[in-house]
Amino acid sequence: MINPRAAIETLDVTPPPLEHRVFVNRNLRLDSVKAVGFDLDYTLARYRRERLESLAFSLTADKLMERGYTLDKSVLVYDPTFVVRGLVVDKELGNILKLDRHHHVARAFHGRRQLSKSERRKSYRGSMMTFAPPRFAIVDTYFELPEICLFAAVVDYLELDRREKVDYWQLLDDIRECIDLIHRDDSLKSIVVANIEEYIERDHSLCRLLHKFRSAKKTLFLMTNSYWEYTDKLMSFLLDGQLADYPTWRSYFDVVVVGAQKPGFFANGNLITELGTDGNPVAHNASAMRRGRIYQGGQVEAREKVLRACGEDVLYFGDHIYGDILRSKRSALWRTVLVIEELEYELREGMRHSDKIKHLYELERHRRNLDDLTNVHRQNLNAYEKAVQSGGIKVHENLEGELRQALSQAKRSLKGAIGEWERVQTELDDSFNPFWGMVFKQSQENTRFAEQVTRHACLYTGRVSNFLRYSNYQYFRSPRDLMPHEFEHAELGRS
Repeated sequence: MINPRAAIETLDVTPPPLEHRVFVNRNLRLDSVKAVGFDLDYTLARYRRERLESLAFSLTADKLMERGYTLDKSVLVYDPTFVVRGLVVDKELGNILKLDRHHHVARAFHGRRQLSKSERRKSYRGSMMTFAPPRFAIVDTYFELPEICLFAAVVDYLELDRREKVDYWQLLDDIRECIDLIHRDDSLKSIVVANIEEYIERDHSLCRLLHKFRSAKKTLFLMTNSYWEYTDKLMSFLLDGQLADYPTWRSYFDVVVVGAQKPGFFANGNLITELGTDGNPVAHNASAMRRGRIYQGGQVEAREKVLRACGEDVLYFGDHIYGDILRSKRSALWRTVLVIEELEYELREGMRHSDKIKHLYELERHRRNLDDLTNVHRQNLNAYEKAVQSGGIKVHENLEGELRQALSQAKRSLKGAIGEWERVQTELDDSFNPFWGMVFKQSQENTRFAEQVTRHACLYTGRVSNFLRYSNYQYFRSPRDLMPHEFEHAELGRS
């Protein structure tokens, strides 16, 4: 006889390791979700990014030279440390910028030369700027990282080596068109497909997560901008032969949509074409989607009909803040999960340098206290000097000396604390990235990218399969929002 307890899954309430957790901006009950959807690139399919980006860098440089750019590829070196998500490119001045959440330019490079504080202030503090297109190009996707690295390399080569004047606006537009072309003409994807293990990571937990969602009676769908042949190759590599109950990767999904043309899918949509498993059309201008079929194009209303779920009943996983998260949230009211690969690295580095981070918080508190003390001594000295000038009191050399000595000592202590804080902060930033520091922080402030993650994504995590560590009945609860005065209460509660 089977022990009935053996059929009951033992609940492990131990939180997952930090780098494998799901983080919550907005409460979500997983059991209330009826349909779960996934993007493909950088969501279900995790690329070996350095290899892929180096390939994209090289192929895009080739396309530039075909357009007439005189370049020496031997000096155009791809540097993966020089590119991070969340940067902004100034197409007028040719600078690459890192913004904090207040849109303050905290770091900037021209080519690979870092701009000084005075240069940043001269260019970006004289007038109100929105840092939005068309002048500013936003770097929010992984596909855009090679183009920014190439932009910096070409600027340096043309200006420093060839002493040429560069039209930054035209250069970035040309690079962006070239990198779009290597995706469209399959010059990049054909190499990836031919060497798939070299460019794609296989996550063996992915099939178990999809099975877990299906076992909870959730409808699953795939929606990607990639087209059928490429999608089929990647998904077959990721899922085929993993679980006996799923003979092919398509068995995991109720509906598959390729060539979705997001974010337009969430707005006006486009023509729906049903495809066979060979990728050829079997029906044109289909009026409605049906379960178990493959489609190219379409629009969100048709998708929701076949899923029998809409709005907040749908949870969608994607890596692109604008194309996947913001548009699905605003146009379709879907709930969202943002997959942020670099989160794992940042969490690991944060844990490795936890003592340094704690020391920074202590230094910041000490600096505030010394700043307050300096201001008190300055105020006392000013009050004394005004009283003497008005004739209210006579000059008291001992008292004046004590006041000046106290102020001088407080200033020295404050200067020392600021210097120590800057030293530790620089060391910490360099340990994350020698050019840009942390992706999510700039000194004490969240970056523009971090602010977008917080504002637009319901949940975020490092990889899709992290959800395997949570129950299908999980209630994801966001932490309490705190205003600055509430942080003071929280600090008092710890003391």
